[in-house]
Amino acid sequence: MHWIVLVVSGVLEAVWATALGRSDGFSRLAPSVVFAVALVASMAGLAWAMRGLPVGTAYAVWVGIGATLTAGYAMASGDEAVSLVKVLLLLGIVACVVGLKLAH
Repeated sequence: MHWIVLVVSGVLEAVWATALGRSDGFSRLAPSVVFAVALVASMAGLAWAMRGLPVGTAYAVWVGIGATLTAGYAMASGDEAVSLVKVLLLLGIVACVVGLKLAH
């Protein structure tokens, strides 16, 4: 269960990071609210997952999921340029996250 909560929290990290970028310095209400709700839920989930997982592993997986999804979404939505190198590097992060899960 700790792993499931950690993965959901990692997804929520991508949500709050994307909403933060779209909030335009907190001047837009809807993205600002999404940011705040997703941030609190993501941190709460990370904290709960760390009760049953090593801190270093949990944090690395959480950041890896959030960073990969945030960058992937930015490329998919056209907000960021897509390149083979970026895609390969993001796949490397995914491979490392899976490796951490398998090594646990």
